[in-house]
Amino acid sequence: MASFNKLKNFLMLAFDWILYGAGAAESCHVTVTQPRFQEANYSMHTVFLTCAFSASGCSSSPPEVLWFRFLTNKHEDLCTPGCTDHQKYQVHFSPGNNISLQINDLTVDDNAVYICGIAFSDSSSPHSKQAGDGTVLMKTGAEQQHSNGKVIMIIASSLLFLYSTTVFTLFVLYKLKPKLLKKSGNEDQRTDNCKISSGRKIFQAIAQELQKQRYAEHCQQPDDLEDDTVYQNR
Repeated sequence: MASFNKLKNFLMLAFDWILYGAGAAESCHVTVTQPRFQEANYSMHTVFLTCAFSASGCSSSPPEVLWFRFLTNKHEDLCTPGCTDHQKYQVHFSPGNNISLQINDLTVDDNAVYICGIAFSDSSSPHSKQAGDGTVLMKTGAEQQHSNGKVIMIIASSLLFLYSTTVFTLFVLYKLKPKLLKKSGNEDQRTDNCKISSGRKIFQAIAQELQKQRYAEHCQQPDDLEDDTVYQNR
């Protein structure tokens, strides 16, 4: 940010030098506005950077428009006001004090901060020459776009795999449901059969025990009768 402020101060000094000795419209006041950020897709070859200004107390003559580019360690004069490369850069004027810089053959090397300057050459007022805060131009490379595409493909493949797995699991459960119900029914039948068989065994054991007791009582009855007869004879 400090380097950027130094650049703006340098540009203002450049304006003063370019327009040194101009007229005397002392009340001229200019304000310049620019969008802070503009992104260009990797497939774009041309981009337009916009700049708008307002002027009060200035002459009716059109102002001079200057464009600069601020790179990492240096700045470049693009149009001051004539463009250094007419095939690469073009300045367009629109109604309502709107200006645009057209950049052709756009590449990632054009990523920089682009500053728009407005100057009324017939005024010596310090406010008659102003620069915008700059627009950061960012063009995404094909590699980054390809990387984003790979991420999207991976996510889509993962979702498709989860969907297929869920459908397959539901299909298997649907096919196995009759067998599972049949197996569960067979197990319940076996349990009931085991309960019935166990009840029969218990009943048979009780019947056999009662039969033994009745047999034992029947065998003891003659001995008792004989004892009673002997006692009576005596």
